[in-house]
Amino acid sequence: MEINDLVQPSAPALDPAALAALTDRVRGPVLLPGDDGYDAERSGFQLARRHRPAVIVGARCAEDVVAAVRFARAQGLPVAVQATGHGLSAATDGGLLISTRRMAGVRVDAAAGTARVEAGVVWGQVVEAAAPHGLAPLNGSSPGVGVISYTLGGGVGVLARTYGFAADRVRSVDLVTADARLRHITAATDPELFRALLGGGHGLGVVTAMEFGLVPVARLYGGQLVFGGAQLDEALAAYLRWTETVPDELTSSLALIAYPDLPQLPGSLRGRYLAHIRIAYTGSAAEGERLVAPLRAVGPRVSDDLREMPYAESHTIHRDPADPHAYDGDNALLSGLDAAALRRVAALTGPAAPDMCVVQLNHLGGAMATGGAAAGTVGHREARYALRLLSPLAAAADDGPAGDTADAGLEAVRALHAEALAAVEPWRLGRSVNFLLGRHGDRPDAEEVARSVHDAGAHRRLAGLKARHDPANLFRFHPAAAAATAAVPA
Repeated sequence: MEINDLVQPSAPALDPAALAALTDRVRGPVLLPGDDGYDAERSGFQLARRHRPAVIVGARCAEDVVAAVRFARAQGLPVAVQATGHGLSAATDGGLLISTRRMAGVRVDAAAGTARVEAGVVWGQVVEAAAPHGLAPLNGSSPGVGVISYTLGGGVGVLARTYGFAADRVRSVDLVTADARLRHITAATDPELFRALLGGGHGLGVVTAMEFGLVPVARLYGGQLVFGGAQLDEALAAYLRWTETVPDELTSSLALIAYPDLPQLPGSLRGRYLAHIRIAYTGSAAEGERLVAPLRAVGPRVSDDLREMPYAESHTIHRDPADPHAYDGDNALLSGLDAAALRRVAALTGPAAPDMCVVQLNHLGGAMATGGAAAGTVGHREARYALRLLSPLAAAADDGPAGDTADAGLEAVRALHAEALAAVEPWRLGRSVNFLLGRHGDRPDAEEVARSVHDAGAHRRLAGLKARHDPANLFRFHPAAAAATAAVPA
C-alpha cells in the first residue's frame, strides 16, 4: 500500500436498513448531511479543513464506536475521528465520522496515582480532577488539547523534561480495531501493538479510553519573560546558552511572535515583535529565581510574571489561544542549534515576512531522551530542540470539498516554512507528528514527511502493524501519521 492509497474513494450509497439498524443500536446521535447538528458535529478547533462525511456517529460509549466501525466496514466507508482537542484527523469526504466529545469521563485513583479517561476528554479536565490529590498529568500547554491524540503522538508537555513524554506514562489503551473488536491493550497483553500505539498509534484503530500514571506535582515556579526591541537578538542567544545549563526539573520554550497592529490587542503587544520565554520549574521558587537570573540579565523586559503557582494554573504559562481558527504548521526536531541559525529563522519569519508566522522552540532532552521500561514508538528521542512554525489561514468554505481551505496563500505559507526550516538543516533529525498542524498528506513530499516522523526501523514496524490490523486502510487519521503506518513495502 503506497501513499496514493490514502485518497478517499467515492462513498457508496448507504443501505437504508443498515443505517436504521445503526441508529437503533447506538446511544448517541446518527447524523446525515442536512440534519440539525451535522455542521456542529463535524467542526473542530482547526478551521482550515472540514469533514464532509456521509454519516456521523456521535458516540457516547465504547459500544457506540464498535457499532460505528462495524457499520463502516460493512458499507465500505473510510473512518475518521473528530475528538475535542486542537487537531483534525484526515478530513473525510463521503465516509463515516465518529465524534467522541460525549465520551468525557475522567476517573482519578489517588492511591494508585493513575487516571482513566474516555476518548473525548481534554487535558483541563484531568488537571482539575488530579489537583485536589496533589497530582498532575503530563498535559500539554493548553487545557483544550485532547488527551488521546496528543498522547498517541507522544505528547511534549509542561513537565516534559522532568517526567518525559505523556506516552511514557500510559498503562493501558482500550482500542476498537478494524474488525470491530474492543480490545484492552497493555504491555503484557500485546507488547508490540502497545508500544506502537504510544508514539505511532494514529491509524491503528479508535481509542475509546486510556489509563496513565500521574506525577506528584502540586505547584510550579513558572510564567513568562518577554523581550523586545534592542534586547530581542540577545534574548535568542541567551536562551540557547541557558538551555545548556538548566536541570531536568526545568522545562521551557521560546516563542517569537510579530503581533499585528490591531486595536483589540493590548498596547504592550500591538504592532511589536516579541520573544516570549516560557518556564515551568518543579523546584522551589527561590531556586527558580536563581536559575532565571542569566535570562533577566539580558536587560529590561516587556513583561515578567514568573511566580509560584498551583499546578492548576499551568495553562497560564503559554496562554495558548482558546478560540477555533485556521492554521498550517510544520516542524523540525534538532540535535542542536546555534544563535546565528536561530536569528536567521527570526529574520525570515518576523515582521518582514510575507505571511505571519509564529515560531516556537521547545527545549527537549531530560527524561524525554530515555523513556520508561515500556517506552513506546516516539521518534527521535535524542533531539535537543523542537522548532515549530505555525501560520494562520482563512477558514475552509462551508460548501467546499472536505479538507479545502479558502486561503489561496497555503502554498506561500508552506514555502515560507520550508525556507525557515532550511536554516536549521545541519541539525535536523526529523519531525514530530504532534506538531504537523495541517493537511500534509496531499503535499508533493508527503511520503518524505511521513518517513521523517520515525527512524526507518520503526517506520517498517508500524507499516507491518498497519497491514496486519487494518489491511483495507479503514481508519483515516492524521495524513502524515496514516502515511507512516500505511506505506507498506512492496
